[in-house]
Amino acid sequence: MDSEQVSKSRVWSFADRVGAIASFLCAIHCAALPFVLSVLPFIGLEFLADHRFERGFVLFASALALFALGNGYRRHRRPFPLLLALPGLCLLVLGVTYAEHYSIAMHSVMVTCGGLLLATAHFFNLRIDRQLSHAHHGHAH
Repeated sequence: MDSEQVSKSRVWSFADRVGAIASFLCAIHCAALPFVLSVLPFIGLEFLADHRFERGFVLFASALALFALGNGYRRHRRPFPLLLALPGLCLLVLGVTYAEHYSIAMHSVMVTCGGLLLATAHFFNLRIDRQLSHAHHGHAH
């Protein structure tokens, strides 16, 4: 691997790490929200319950996932991370658009599961990249 490829690999690895963390935080946020909703104003975090904040966060996590996982697929040609991410993205989008109008429980479950699927997809993408990198370095020596 030349230095330009190593640099690009590090950028996408960082994007996957940020995506995994963002998706996992999204899942925690949505799982905990019904239980902490009444406490948020007292600790100055009422913006966390705002639907605009949540939609923005889902938009960020979705865009990052599409870029990082799409690029990962181009590098390693393994579809598994994308197969995890696609239902996760659907659950996230449906959860913040459709479900939030009908049931807080359905909204929480859908967005929590979607966030966990997306985080898992990023972790697998990182793992596949790491395995390929180790295999490539092992053959180079």
